Amino acid sequence: MHGSRLDQVAAQLFPDYSRSRLKSWILGGELTVDTRRLRPRDKVAGGAVLTLRAELGDEVGWEPEAIELDIVHEDEAIIVLDKPAGLVVHPAAGHAAGTLVNALLGHAPELAQLPRGGIVHRLDKDTSGLLVVARTLAAHHHLVSQLQARSVKREYAAVCIGRMTGGGTVDAPIGRHPRQRKKMAVVATAGKEAVTHYRIERRFGHHTQIAVQLETGRTHQIRVHMAHRHHPLVGDPVYGGRPRIPPGASAELIDTLRGFGRQALHARTLALTHPAHAERVEFSSPLPADLENLLAVLAAEDPEP
Repeated sequence: MHGSRLDQVAAQLFPDYSRSRLKSWILGGELTVDTRRLRPRDKVAGGAVLTLRAELGDEVGWEPEAIELDIVHEDEAIIVLDKPAGLVVHPAAGHAAGTLVNALLGHAPELAQLPRGGIVHRLDKDTSGLLVVARTLAAHHHLVSQLQARSVKREYAAVCIGRMTGGGTVDAPIGRHPRQRKKMAVVATAGKEAVTHYRIERRFGHHTQIAVQLETGRTHQIRVHMAHRHHPLVGDPVYGGRPRIPPGASAELIDTLRGFGRQALHARTLALTHPAHAERVEFSSPLPADLENLLAVLAAEDPEP
């Protein structure tokens, strides 16, 4: 390592922490070389002693709240929980309280010291299912690295409009909609890479239940990609438009489709390498009651011909 940059050496010696975190510690004087404060680009000599003395402070000003959580698994490194539909993940304009982060801070106050309250990936407000949360800075870095390497397996259950003929892959970049800035869209030139794999689980007369796996994690990715394939999710108010009622639909089917108030999407499987013991772990979540009811009505009132 003789003659290498301090930030490069630090990344090798302290691999549990991100480069940006190490850089902030170097700049703040928490990471020193032979008790001296250097710049990230300064070169270090062989035999030098790097010392890291850092204390984590609160990252955010979000308030803890006593909100019940459905925790699937919890240990010293991670929390895996089952998020209900309707729960916002992060506080933001219009949702300063009552969010998943507020609930997590009430459950585990140490999460205030981690970026974004320990959350490394998110679900839309009206998408239900599994989320993993880091409890330590090392676990946070480990999980972010897995997501970047695409080694975290996430499988979703979804119900689409239209009778699909087969599974496949959507490889289409996603970015902000060119005219409607609150929406995402497939954008050929300015979008970021987005890859979605899906397979058919059950066909109905005018709908299809699919299993979806993400390679990337763009905002609204599944919703945008399935709408791009002309099979938007049932109940999606942004990308699905008004409810599509099949010809000759029964009153029960009409009421169910019109009354399904969210996108029919549930994160049911999550698999990752555990940050503490490096073993592969997998978690699952049953379909929530509203999706089970939707599928039951489709089976009875919109059967496969």
